[in-house]
Amino acid sequence: MLKKAVITSAGKGSRMKHITSLLPKALLPLFVTENGDKVTRPVIDLIMDSLRKVGVEKFCIVVGKNGMLLMQYLFERTPTFVFQEIPKGFGDAVLRAEDFSGNDPFFVHADDGVLTKGYESLKSLFDELSPDAVLFVRKVENPKRYGIVEVQDKGYYSGHKLYKVINAEEKPQNPKSNLALAAVYIFKPSIFGALKKVKIEDDKELELTYGIHNLIVDGKEVYALEMRQDEFWLNVGDPKSYLDSLNYSFKML
Repeated sequence: MLKKAVITSAGKGSRMKHITSLLPKALLPLFVTENGDKVTRPVIDLIMDSLRKVGVEKFCIVVGKNGMLLMQYLFERTPTFVFQEIPKGFGDAVLRAEDFSGNDPFFVHADDGVLTKGYESLKSLFDELSPDAVLFVRKVENPKRYGIVEVQDKGYYSGHKLYKVINAEEKPQNPKSNLALAAVYIFKPSIFGALKKVKIEDDKELELTYGIHNLIVDGKEVYALEMRQDEFWLNVGDPKSYLDSLNYSFKML
Protein backbone atom coordinates (compact mmCIF):
# COMPACT_ATOMS: atom_id res chain seq x y z
CA MET A 1 0.00 0.00 0.00
CA LEU A 2 1.21 3.47 -0.89
CA LYS A 3 1.13 5.24 2.49
CA LYS A 4 4.48 7.09 2.61
CA ALA A 5 5.90 10.26 1.09
CA VAL A 6 9.32 11.91 1.08
CA ILE A 7 9.40 15.70 0.69
CA THR A 8 12.81 17.16 -0.08
CA SER A 9 13.43 20.54 1.52
CA ALA A 10 17.21 20.82 1.85
CA GLY A 11 18.07 22.92 -1.21
CA LYS A 12 19.66 26.34 -1.01
CA GLY A 13 16.82 28.16 -2.79
CA SER A 14 19.44 30.27 -4.56
CA ARG A 15 17.11 31.47 -7.32
CA MET A 16 14.96 33.26 -4.73
CA LYS A 17 18.05 34.96 -3.23
CA HIS A 18 17.63 36.71 0.11
CA ILE A 19 14.28 35.40 1.37
CA THR A 20 15.27 31.72 1.16
CA SER A 21 18.52 32.33 3.02
CA LEU A 22 16.24 32.61 6.06
CA LEU A 23 12.94 30.99 5.07
CA PRO A 24 12.77 27.53 3.46
CA LYS A 25 10.94 27.46 0.12
CA ALA A 26 8.43 25.09 1.70
CA LEU A 27 7.17 27.93 3.89
CA LEU A 28 6.59 30.40 1.07
CA PRO A 29 2.85 31.13 0.92
CA LEU A 30 0.26 30.64 -1.79
CA PHE A 31 -3.38 31.71 -1.71
CA VAL A 32 -6.29 29.41 -0.89
CA THR A 33 -9.95 30.04 -0.11
CA GLU A 34 -11.20 29.24 3.39
CA ASN A 35 -14.77 30.00 4.46
CA GLY A 36 -15.19 32.22 1.42
CA ASP A 37 -12.12 34.34 2.17
CA LYS A 38 -8.68 34.38 0.57
CA VAL A 39 -5.92 33.40 3.00
CA THR A 40 -2.29 32.36 2.60
CA ARG A 41 -0.89 28.95 3.45
CA PRO A 42 2.69 27.66 3.09
CA VAL A 43 3.23 25.48 0.05
CA ILE A 44 4.22 22.57 2.36
CA ASP A 45 0.61 22.53 3.62
CA LEU A 46 -0.74 22.26 0.09
CA ILE A 47 1.71 19.46 -0.72
CA MET A 48 0.86 17.45 2.37
CA ASP A 49 -2.89 18.00 1.96
CA SER A 50 -2.72 16.82 -1.67
CA LEU A 51 -0.83 13.66 -0.69
CA ARG A 52 -3.12 12.89 2.24
CA LYS A 53 -6.08 12.98 -0.14
CA VAL A 54 -4.58 10.01 -2.02
CA GLY A 55 -3.90 7.99 1.11
CA VAL A 56 -0.48 9.09 2.36
CA GLU A 57 -0.24 8.76 6.14
CA LYS A 58 3.48 9.02 6.92
CA PHE A 59 5.80 11.81 5.84
CA CYS A 60 9.57 12.14 5.79
CA ILE A 61 10.92 15.67 5.40
CA VAL A 62 14.53 16.04 4.22
CA VAL A 63 15.88 19.28 5.68
CA GLY A 64 19.12 21.22 5.42
CA LYS A 65 20.95 23.82 7.46
CA ASN A 66 18.08 26.32 7.35
CA GLY A 67 15.47 23.72 8.21
CA MET A 68 14.79 24.71 11.82
CA LEU A 69 11.83 26.96 11.02
CA LEU A 70 10.25 24.23 8.91
CA MET A 71 10.81 21.66 11.65
CA GLN A 72 9.18 23.96 14.20
CA TYR A 73 6.22 24.58 11.90
CA LEU A 74 5.63 20.86 11.28
CA PHE A 75 6.62 19.56 14.71
CA GLU A 76 3.09 18.83 16.00
CA ARG A 77 2.31 16.79 12.86
CA THR A 78 5.13 14.41 13.87
CA PRO A 79 6.72 13.71 10.50
CA THR A 80 10.09 11.97 10.31
CA PHE A 81 12.92 14.46 9.78
CA VAL A 82 16.20 13.48 8.13
CA PHE A 83 19.13 15.75 7.37
CA GLN A 84 21.08 16.63 4.27
CA GLU A 85 23.62 19.00 5.77
CA ILE A 86 25.40 19.65 2.47
CA PRO A 87 23.10 19.98 -0.56
CA LYS A 88 24.45 17.31 -2.89
CA GLY A 89 21.48 16.98 -5.21
CA PHE A 90 17.90 15.73 -5.37
CA GLY A 91 19.01 12.11 -5.63
CA ASP A 92 21.22 12.42 -2.55
CA ALA A 93 18.28 13.89 -0.63
CA VAL A 94 16.09 10.93 -1.58
CA LEU A 95 18.80 8.50 -0.43
CA ARG A 96 18.59 10.02 3.06
CA ALA A 97 15.06 8.59 3.33
CA GLU A 98 16.02 4.95 2.74
CA ASP A 99 15.44 3.89 6.36
CA PHE A 100 12.08 5.68 6.36
CA SER A 101 10.95 3.84 3.23
CA GLY A 102 12.00 0.40 4.36
CA ASN A 103 10.44 -2.06 1.91
CA ASP A 104 7.50 0.19 1.05
CA PRO A 105 6.80 2.26 -2.07
CA PHE A 106 6.63 6.01 -1.58
CA PHE A 107 5.94 9.35 -3.19
CA VAL A 108 8.81 11.76 -3.74
CA HIS A 109 7.87 15.44 -3.88
CA ALA A 110 10.02 18.56 -4.14
CA ASP A 111 9.22 21.41 -1.75
CA ASP A 112 9.24 24.20 -4.34
CA GLY A 113 5.84 23.60 -5.89
CA VAL A 114 2.56 21.71 -5.89
CA LEU A 115 0.31 20.26 -8.58
CA THR A 116 -3.20 21.66 -8.83
CA LYS A 117 -4.43 18.12 -9.59
CA GLY A 118 -3.23 14.76 -10.90
CA TYR A 119 -2.01 12.93 -7.80
CA GLU A 120 -4.85 10.40 -7.92
CA SER A 121 -4.04 9.47 -11.53
CA LEU A 122 -0.37 8.89 -10.70
CA LYS A 123 -1.26 6.69 -7.73
CA SER A 124 -3.85 4.73 -9.72
CA LEU A 125 -1.32 4.02 -12.48
CA PHE A 126 1.19 2.77 -9.91
CA ASP A 127 -1.42 0.56 -8.23
CA GLU A 128 -2.52 -0.88 -11.56
CA LEU A 129 0.84 -1.55 -13.26
CA SER A 130 3.17 -1.87 -10.23
CA PRO A 131 6.25 -0.54 -12.05
CA ASP A 132 9.41 0.49 -10.24
CA ALA A 133 8.66 4.16 -10.90
CA VAL A 134 5.92 6.40 -12.22
CA LEU A 135 6.40 10.10 -12.79
CA PHE A 136 4.86 13.22 -14.25
CA VAL A 137 6.30 14.94 -17.30
CA ARG A 138 5.50 18.21 -19.02
CA LYS A 139 6.49 19.77 -22.32
CA VAL A 140 9.09 22.55 -22.02
CA GLU A 141 10.53 25.07 -24.46
CA ASN A 142 14.18 24.69 -23.42
CA PRO A 143 14.80 21.01 -22.58
CA LYS A 144 18.53 21.58 -22.04
CA ARG A 145 17.65 23.12 -18.65
CA TYR A 146 15.79 20.08 -17.27
CA GLY A 147 15.82 16.39 -16.59
CA ILE A 148 14.47 14.96 -19.85
CA VAL A 149 12.96 11.57 -20.68
CA GLU A 150 12.89 9.59 -23.90
CA VAL A 151 9.64 7.67 -24.20
CA GLN A 152 7.47 5.21 -26.08
CA ASP A 153 3.84 6.24 -26.58
CA LYS A 154 1.43 3.91 -24.79
CA GLY A 155 -1.83 5.72 -25.49
CA TYR A 156 -3.85 7.35 -22.72
CA TYR A 157 -4.53 6.76 -19.05
CA SER A 158 -7.08 8.69 -17.02
CA GLY A 159 -7.11 11.50 -19.59
CA HIS A 160 -3.30 11.78 -19.66
CA LYS A 161 -0.86 10.77 -22.34
CA LEU A 162 0.81 7.59 -21.11
CA TYR A 163 4.44 6.78 -21.87
CA LYS A 164 6.91 4.04 -21.11
CA VAL A 165 10.20 5.73 -20.24
CA ILE A 166 13.20 4.26 -22.09
CA ASN A 167 15.86 6.80 -21.10
CA ALA A 168 16.37 9.72 -18.71
CA GLU A 169 19.05 12.42 -18.91
CA GLU A 170 19.87 15.45 -16.77
CA LYS A 171 20.23 18.74 -18.70
CA PRO A 172 21.30 17.02 -21.95
CA GLN A 173 23.19 18.98 -24.59
CA ASN A 174 21.25 17.12 -27.31
CA PRO A 175 17.81 16.40 -25.84
CA LYS A 176 15.94 13.47 -27.35
CA SER A 177 12.57 15.00 -26.40
CA ASN A 178 11.01 18.09 -24.84
CA LEU A 179 9.38 16.10 -22.03
CA ALA A 180 10.77 17.31 -18.71
CA LEU A 181 10.40 15.66 -15.33
CA ALA A 182 7.96 17.35 -12.98
CA ALA A 183 8.97 17.07 -9.33
CA VAL A 184 6.41 14.42 -8.30
CA TYR A 185 7.26 10.70 -8.43
CA ILE A 186 6.32 7.32 -7.01
CA PHE A 187 9.11 4.78 -6.47
CA LYS A 188 9.64 1.30 -5.22
CA PRO A 189 12.68 0.93 -2.91
CA SER A 190 14.74 -0.25 -5.91
CA ILE A 191 15.46 3.45 -6.56
CA PHE A 192 17.93 3.42 -3.66
CA GLY A 193 20.12 0.75 -5.23
CA ALA A 194 19.91 2.55 -8.57
CA LEU A 195 21.09 5.79 -6.96
CA LYS A 196 23.94 4.07 -5.11
CA LYS A 197 25.31 2.77 -8.42
CA VAL A 198 25.85 6.31 -9.68
CA LYS A 199 29.48 7.45 -9.57
CA ILE A 200 29.68 11.17 -8.84
CA GLU A 201 32.73 13.42 -8.86
CA ASP A 202 33.33 15.33 -5.62
CA ASP A 203 32.16 18.67 -7.04
CA LYS A 204 29.03 17.26 -8.71
CA GLU A 205 25.53 16.59 -7.38
CA LEU A 206 23.65 13.29 -7.38
CA GLU A 207 20.57 13.95 -9.47
CA LEU A 208 17.46 11.79 -9.16
CA THR A 209 17.48 11.54 -12.96
CA TYR A 210 20.62 9.39 -12.77
CA GLY A 211 18.82 6.90 -10.55
CA ILE A 212 15.84 6.75 -12.93
CA HIS A 213 18.29 6.09 -15.78
CA ASN A 214 19.86 3.21 -13.83
CA LEU A 215 16.45 1.68 -13.14
CA ILE A 216 15.88 1.51 -16.89
CA VAL A 217 19.38 0.12 -17.55
CA ASP A 218 18.66 -2.59 -14.96
CA GLY A 219 15.54 -3.60 -16.87
CA LYS A 220 13.02 -2.06 -14.48
CA GLU A 221 9.77 -0.58 -15.79
CA VAL A 222 9.29 3.18 -15.57
CA TYR A 223 6.12 4.92 -16.75
CA ALA A 224 5.17 8.57 -17.11
CA LEU A 225 1.98 10.59 -17.36
CA GLU A 226 2.03 13.88 -19.23
CA MET A 227 0.39 16.73 -17.38
CA ARG A 228 -2.92 17.80 -18.92
CA GLN A 229 -3.62 21.38 -19.97
CA ASP A 230 -5.88 21.85 -16.94
CA GLU A 231 -3.13 20.75 -14.53
CA PHE A 232 -0.54 23.24 -13.32
CA TRP A 233 2.68 23.09 -11.33
CA LEU A 234 2.51 26.03 -8.93
CA ASN A 235 6.23 26.77 -8.62
CA VAL A 236 7.70 28.92 -5.83
CA GLY A 237 11.31 28.26 -6.79
CA ASP A 238 12.10 31.42 -8.78
CA PRO A 239 10.66 34.96 -8.78
CA LYS A 240 8.80 34.85 -12.12
CA SER A 241 7.26 31.44 -11.47
CA TYR A 242 6.36 32.43 -7.93
CA LEU A 243 4.55 35.55 -9.13
CA ASP A 244 2.64 33.49 -11.69
CA SER A 245 1.75 30.93 -9.01
CA LEU A 246 0.56 33.62 -6.60
CA ASN A 247 -1.68 35.12 -9.29
CA TYR A 248 -3.06 31.72 -10.27
CA SER A 249 -3.71 30.65 -6.67
CA PHE A 250 -5.44 33.95 -5.87
CA LYS A 251 -7.80 33.55 -8.82
CA MET A 252 -8.33 29.79 -8.84
CA LEU A 253 -7.70 28.18 -5.44
